[in-house]
Amino acid sequence: MTTYEDSGVNVEKGDACSRLAYEAAKATFAGREGMIGAPAILEGGFSGAIDMGDFFLVQNDDGVGSKMMVAEALGIFDTVGRDLVAMVADDAICVGAEVISLTNTVDIESVDEAVIGPMMEGLREACLEQKIVVPGGEIAELGGQVNGVIWNATAVGIVEKDKFIDGSKIAAGDVILGLRSAGFRSNGFSLIRKILTDKFGEDWASAEFADGQTWGEVVLEPSLIYHRGLLNLLGAYGEARPVDVHGLVHVTGGGLDANFARVLPEGLRAEWGDLWAPHEAMVKLMEIGSVPDDEARKTWNMGTGMIVVVAESDVDAAIAALDGFEVKAVGKVA
Repeated sequence: MTTYEDSGVNVEKGDACSRLAYEAAKATFAGREGMIGAPAILEGGFSGAIDMGDFFLVQNDDGVGSKMMVAEALGIFDTVGRDLVAMVADDAICVGAEVISLTNTVDIESVDEAVIGPMMEGLREACLEQKIVVPGGEIAELGGQVNGVIWNATAVGIVEKDKFIDGSKIAAGDVILGLRSAGFRSNGFSLIRKILTDKFGEDWASAEFADGQTWGEVVLEPSLIYHRGLLNLLGAYGEARPVDVHGLVHVTGGGLDANFARVLPEGLRAEWGDLWAPHEAMVKLMEIGSVPDDEARKTWNMGTGMIVVVAESDVDAAIAALDGFEVKAVGKVA
C-alpha cells in the first residue's frame, strides 16, 4: 500500500504549518483597520479579499509544484503555463473574482532559454485565453540551492461586494454540479512519482502507458482552466450575474471532500451521487501502488476539477451557461 506520506508529503504537518502562516497573516490585518485595503477574514477560503470600497480586490498564490519535474524529465515546457494559470485563477474564481493580472517567479538551477522560452510562451497563450495580463515577474538563478525549476505565481482579481461568494448561501436541498477535470491537474504529483518510480525506476516517464503514450505524457496533461468559462455563469466585473451561485470549490490538494468542507456552512453535508469516474491513469496508479480509495480521493481530483453549488431551480440555467465544460449534477446538500 502506498500513501501520500510515503512519497515524502506529511499532510498533517502541512496543515499545521498552514494554520501558523494564516494566524501570522491575520495578525497583520490590524495594520489597515479602518483604512482602504482593510482585509476580510475568510476562514478556509480559496483567496484573500481586500476591501476597496465598492469591490474586493482578491489575491492568492500557488504553483506548478513537482509537476515541473515531469516536464523536465520529458523536456516539454510549453504546457505547464496552463497549470500555473489554472492553480491561481481557479482559486480566485471560487469567490466570484475575475482575475485581471498574474505575476510569476521562476527559481531555476541554471538559466536556459530552451526552458524559459517555452514556459513563457505557454503562459502567454493561457493568459491571453483567460484575458489576464502579466505585468511582471522574476527569474532567479539559484545553483546549489535549487535542483531543476520551481514556478509559482500570484493572481489578482476583482469582484463587486454584492457578487462575492463565500459559501454562506449554501442551503439544504442545493444541487452540487461537478465539472469534469482533464487529468491530475497539478496536485498529488509526489505520490504519482513515488508509485511510478517504484514500478519502473528513475526513467518512469518513458515507460509505456497505453496506445503508444508514455506515463510521462499522460500525467503531464495540462490542467483545464475553468476561470473564463465560469465567468459565463458568474458574470464578469460590471456584468449582471445570470445565476445566483451559492458556492464554488476548486478541487485541488485534499480532494473533493476536504475542499468542499472549506465552504460548507456548519451543520450541512454533501450527499454525493453520480460523481465523474476517475481518469484511467488514476485507476491504474491505484492498482500499481495499491493506493486505498480514501487515500486517492484526498490526494487527486478523481475526475471532478470544480464544484458549483446552486438552488435546484437554477440547475438547468447553470448547466446551459457552462456549455464549454462537461458538467452534471453529482450530489445534493443535506
